[in-house]
Amino acid sequence: MPRYDAPIRDMKFIFHDVLALQNYSNLDGFADATPDIVDQILETSGKFASEVLFPLNSVGDKQGCKRADDATVKTPDGFPDAYKQFVENGWPLLSKTPEMGGQGLPHALSIAVSEMMSAANMAFAMYPGLTSGAYEALMAGGSDDQKQIYGPKMATGEWAGTMNLTEPQCGTDLGLIKTKAIPQGDGSYKLTGQKIWISGGEQDLTENIIHLVLARIEGAPEGIKGISLFVVPKYFVNEDGSLGERNTVSCGGLEEKMGIHGNATCVMNYEDATGWLVGDEHKGMRTMFIMMNEARLGVGMQGLAQAEVAYQNAADFARERLQSRALSGPKAPEKPADPIIVHPDVRRMLMDTRAFIEGARMFSYWTALYGDLLHKSPDEKVREKAGDYMALMTPVVKAFLTDRGLKACNDALQLHGGTGFTKDQGVEQYVRDVRIALIYEGTNGIQALDLVGRKLAANGGRAIFTFFAELDDFIAENESDEELKPFIDALATAKGELQEATSWLMQNGMSDFNNAGAASMDYLELFGLTALGYMWAKMAKTALAKRGSDPFYDDKLVTARYYISRILPETSAHLAKLKTGAEPLMALEADRF
Repeated sequence: MPRYDAPIRDMKFIFHDVLALQNYSNLDGFADATPDIVDQILETSGKFASEVLFPLNSVGDKQGCKRADDATVKTPDGFPDAYKQFVENGWPLLSKTPEMGGQGLPHALSIAVSEMMSAANMAFAMYPGLTSGAYEALMAGGSDDQKQIYGPKMATGEWAGTMNLTEPQCGTDLGLIKTKAIPQGDGSYKLTGQKIWISGGEQDLTENIIHLVLARIEGAPEGIKGISLFVVPKYFVNEDGSLGERNTVSCGGLEEKMGIHGNATCVMNYEDATGWLVGDEHKGMRTMFIMMNEARLGVGMQGLAQAEVAYQNAADFARERLQSRALSGPKAPEKPADPIIVHPDVRRMLMDTRAFIEGARMFSYWTALYGDLLHKSPDEKVREKAGDYMALMTPVVKAFLTDRGLKACNDALQLHGGTGFTKDQGVEQYVRDVRIALIYEGTNGIQALDLVGRKLAANGGRAIFTFFAELDDFIAENESDEELKPFIDALATAKGELQEATSWLMQNGMSDFNNAGAASMDYLELFGLTALGYMWAKMAKTALAKRGSDPFYDDKLVTARYYISRILPETSAHLAKLKTGAEPLMALEADRF
């Protein structure tokens, strides 16, 4: 039977040994994140994920969501009760501000909790995940009244939140939005239009849903500069906080999807629905990007999470499945065949995934820690670096982790052989579920264009040069350590190739924008590989210092060596492809395809 056991030991290693959260106790919320509190949160949430959410994963996949004739939506059996437990246990409040009833703990810790819940049940975890993003956008761009009306209930998860961007005629190009907003003279607007692919647009988990909707005020400029953001509640909120009349927003249908069947992906119809402007007119994208960027980091984490659960079940299967004999001679002579884990190619798939997962987890939590520093550090230079890193790393976390997460799930299915292609083991669900992560919140190709087209050049390249300087400092600081030298040498090589790729883009991308576009995905992959190389070097340094005290550290070093010898060398291939430019991609005439 499929299983999910939360990787608590690895999480503790990252938080306590490598990131050392305890060293940030001078910052708001970190003083309360003592090692024992962190451990308690990880262990309790891991138990909730494995015992409550994971058993519902296959249920949600098989049942899906159902829309009734009155436009209400029923989620799969068990989802409402699990969501009630989720709220009652206070999980949404971990990193929310105390002003909104939250615990104010580091966001990095809440990312770990989200990882466990997404690994156990991705479709379920999307409901609170999107609510958190909508909450953050409203807290950043909403008025004081809007924060007080919607904030507390969204913080607890009692009310859900959604983001309404896409329309039938536009996905990435939001400048083509047609949903219109007409001012009513009392501060409200009437919104009319249709939005598609709205996750959690209607459900039976919460008593109210707060929609954040992009629309164009009548007379607004064309294109992206004419887009405004509105808050449109499913139910109006009375002055005493109770729910009032139903707004004229409804679910017009549910999408039939490849995966994440337990999440209601809705067509939303706005028919003179009442909404209120969030922030300034025509500046809606500025606020919506706050939600989108948080969602992108969450999507990257989904790639990691699905890889983790797929890996656990693939490793179990490889230890149990008997097929053929080891190339070097029988390893289980008392059995009719050896378990397939003896075969090198099976080991390749497992080790590829293990090395990715552990490096990606470190990268995700390291990036999330910079998000905490951005908001909580009293040092202006630290906040500046944190802001630069959050902008630079977000497209890499989103795209690299989902690309590799899909590969991990595909490898898990491949390892299962024909059993994986059937529904018996559950691994095919992970492939179907994770596939959307490469598409939504901006496809991975768009993330790569954002990285090379916007993030590299921002502030004169300050973010990427700061990252290079950090790598140089780490290399110089540790190059005399003979035991760490293999990791330092590998990181130095990858860093040099990333720097060469960056220089090539600066020289060739501006002269021909197609060069930048053609190079973008290889550059993002090169960046992701190098970033994980840095994470592995940091983890190897810590593991070397603790080697022998616990087999965990010895295993960590084995995996670290695998990454630098078998995966990190891929940087050279991406650099070579990147430097070919646009010509090989653009040479064939469009009508010849």
